[in-house]
Amino acid sequence: MSKPTSIKTSEEVRNRLRTLAEERGTTITELLEDLATRELTVAEREQRAREAAHELGIEYSEQVQQAGQDAWAKIRAHQGGAAA
Repeated sequence: MSKPTSIKTSEEVRNRLRTLAEERGTTITELLEDLATRELTVAEREQRAREAAHELGIEYSEQVQQAGQDAWAKIRAHQGGAAA
């Protein structure tokens, strides 16, 4: 396990994290660790998109990339702006 550190945030965010952690029967630290490992970076998303296109036999063109970005934008909008 890595060395603990502190993260500066607002009281409102800290309270929400505490509530979410309690609801899930975990700690704020474990909640944040789960989020950090689950959430993909831009480079990871790009790599997965390329791999998926390859598996489907589709050339990963700018058009395909744009269609994927448009689809995720619609999903985020439907979710009220939350990260997808």
